[in-house]
Amino acid sequence: MKWYLHCIKNYTNFSGRARRSEYWMFLLFNILIVIALSYLSSIINEVLDSDNFIFIPFVYILLIIVPHFAVVVRRLHDINKSGTYWFVRFIPLVGPIWLLVLLVEDSSIGVNKYGRNPKKEIDENSIDLIGKE
Repeated sequence: MKWYLHCIKNYTNFSGRARRSEYWMFLLFNILIVIALSYLSSIINEVLDSDNFIFIPFVYILLIIVPHFAVVVRRLHDINKSGTYWFVRFIPLVGPIWLLVLLVEDSSIGVNKYGRNPKKEIDENSIDLIGKE
């Protein structure tokens, strides 16, 4: 849940880096929310005997497009790729698979041109502990 809220709060942040866990947990929560909203809208439609509420999951998807795009760009930055690699998904057949491979790739080691490695958050006090074990 913390990754979901983190991505929502940073929905306009297209700079920096995002860990794999941040991206995949955000995606998982979005899938679960869309499933829940679909189920809820089908129940409401059944009870009211109408099809007026079928749009509910689609409204959520429209609202989440920008935060999703932002976290994908930050995820691509984490592997030292430009955010424009997102457009790879539009290449027929191989594009979505290529983007999936990029999104599961491990972080580039150390600092890259997009910032520090989010996995390696260093506490300044821990530097003093080196060699004192």
